Amino acid sequence: MLAAYRGYSVILFAPIAAMVAVFFTAPAQMPPMFTGLFMDRMVVFVKNFLPVFVLGSVFGKVIELSGFSKSIVASVIAIVGNRRAMLSIVLVGALLTYGGVSLFVVVFAVYPFAAEMFRQGGIPKRLLPATIALGAFTFTMDAFPGTPQIQNIIPTTFFKTNIYAAPWLGTIGGLFVFGCGMFYLERQRRLASTSGEGYGIGHFNEPAALDRDNLVHPVVALAPLVVVGVMNLVFLRAITAFYGETVSFASAAAGKAEIVVQQTKTMSGIWAIEGALIMGITTVFFFSWRALVHRFLEGSKKAIEGALLATMNTASEYGFGAVIAALPGFLTIMESLKKVPNVLLNEAITVTSLSGITGSASGGLSIALAAMAEQFCDAAKDAGIPMEVLHRVAAMASGGMDTLPHNGAVITLLAVTGLTHKQAYRDIFIITTIKTAAVFVVIGVFYATGLV
Repeated sequence: MLAAYRGYSVILFAPIAAMVAVFFTAPAQMPPMFTGLFMDRMVVFVKNFLPVFVLGSVFGKVIELSGFSKSIVASVIAIVGNRRAMLSIVLVGALLTYGGVSLFVVVFAVYPFAAEMFRQGGIPKRLLPATIALGAFTFTMDAFPGTPQIQNIIPTTFFKTNIYAAPWLGTIGGLFVFGCGMFYLERQRRLASTSGEGYGIGHFNEPAALDRDNLVHPVVALAPLVVVGVMNLVFLRAITAFYGETVSFASAAAGKAEIVVQQTKTMSGIWAIEGALIMGITTVFFFSWRALVHRFLEGSKKAIEGALLATMNTASEYGFGAVIAALPGFLTIMESLKKVPNVLLNEAITVTSLSGITGSASGGLSIALAAMAEQFCDAAKDAGIPMEVLHRVAAMASGGMDTLPHNGAVITLLAVTGLTHKQAYRDIFIITTIKTAAVFVVIGVFYATGLV
């Protein structure tokens, strides 16, 4: 966590930290644990999720290059109105992330419009990062059913679920975060207005005046997002119906026939979102070929570079978690967590704690589930709790304390908006605590009503 906060690469320091832990426990096991455990788990993560990261990043980039993101932002603002600047920005971020656009892309796409609206409305710029964070980093990232963000995809491979798991609980949790977050932000805006605080002066990285001309029609701009959502559901049902429980094929490797078997239920969620993202990218090209054909070469390179970095960061944390989970000291942690008298509370506390330590929702989620998913499943079966509930609780818990100061998305958000942790992080942290509380609200609703 210290290395990440200081800006050092997790790809480099996760294996170093893992091997230091092994050194103090069993020095002779360092080489075999590095190759046989750290690298093995790292490769497994890359095998499963690299295509999702790449396709998601490319989809977000073509949405940006085509001008579709600007059209969506401008349309939402026109509908909601400039007087409701905060609500407009939150809705735009939610719409884009729920449609499959990377939250990093959303930050760049929304900021110019958001800064202009805050400036015109006399709203302190220090509230801008928290407003963008509420829309892009919270309820559509891990709560609302069907969101194609990676935090909602990772649990599918552990619990054999799909991204629509526990729709009622996810919706209730998402609305709780949205309602409490908007209440807090509007309260802060009113307090600032009463005290005479305005947008402020002397800010860094102020965006240039926006060009609102030549925007594509909003219906066209929204089409790719709708395609991703609809086709993901279509593919999910079609894959299960077509392949059944398992699918196998013969691989003639080195002249020797070998049967490769894939568990369809484990992989169907990943295959479906991959196919849906491909359809979404194709839709953008269909409507905006001229705008993309000359810009896609360089744009796709940047998108893939970002996807590779994000994948390797998370995979490195995944390998780190596997090594730590194999050490005797981790047994003490597991035994302590087992004392939490409820499997859902156990899961929520474990996932949100590890997400906070790593500063990554996907990283903490991967580490927690790689180490303890089997234990969670066994306890849930004994208690009669559906796997869909485990999925939703894990996904929402990952989006809790992950946004501590060393979180990559927070650092990017502050850099783009030209603000510092000292100026703006307090409000981001309040949004984070709301996210953390939401998962426990969802657990309470499940036990009170039985809703899934």
